[in-house]
Amino acid sequence: MSSLSSAKIHLSPRQDRIIDRARRDGFVAVEGLASDFDVTPQTIRRDLNFLCDNALLRRHHGGAALPSSVENVSYDARQVMNHSGKRSLARKIAEFIPDKASLFINIGTTTEEVAKTLLGHRDLRVITNNLNVASILAANSDFEIIIAGGYVRSRDRGVIGEATIDFINQFKVDFAIIGISGIDDDGALLDYDYREVRVAQAIIRNAREVLLVADHTKFERRPMVRLGEASEINHIFTDKHLTEEMKEVFRVANVQVHLSDSDS
Repeated sequence: MSSLSSAKIHLSPRQDRIIDRARRDGFVAVEGLASDFDVTPQTIRRDLNFLCDNALLRRHHGGAALPSSVENVSYDARQVMNHSGKRSLARKIAEFIPDKASLFINIGTTTEEVAKTLLGHRDLRVITNNLNVASILAANSDFEIIIAGGYVRSRDRGVIGEATIDFINQFKVDFAIIGISGIDDDGALLDYDYREVRVAQAIIRNAREVLLVADHTKFERRPMVRLGEASEINHIFTDKHLTEEMKEVFRVANVQVHLSDSDS
């Protein structure tokens, strides 16, 4: 039994088990919990609302996750979190990227969705530190795919480290497509892994235009490592309308906001 059950907040046995599952898996989905506990999705949503209202979990599209500034949700969980929103964002970016362009694409489940939508393009030259992106794009024989060297992180097949930075610094490309773990209220771009952040910073420095792809859940998260500032990107692609405060942050930073079809 979770120690939370003895805290001031009283949890039902099912809510206690939901917390334990979130600790184990990183993310809990409404439909999966409803099936496992043999209750309706509405019942699970009430449980999650209670847990989120008491700051024990943080809301995400389709479920909830543990709030954390030091550890990201697992790769497997991130693959299913707001998947439809990420696909819509990917389509929007694919419309923006012309044929015969050179690109950086970095680590992330959202950038992997972007890679899938780019398969219909012609003659792209792509440099990536994401082995999943390289594998996806290799299906198009018109593309030239260049993989950065370095340390391969087993949990998500991202490539990071000093060798990766040195490799990235050899290029200057048309577009960088960057994923992110969180965006603070002041426009600070945030992530969890310092080594991954340093590679992303090199990618930003070596691109003529920087395209940040961030679904709405990224505005709800506060990782502890600063990647950069809003002023360092040229475009942000997101799937929900921004608050007036965030619109002003990006306006001042001269960042163009692109809203995907999911919330146009």
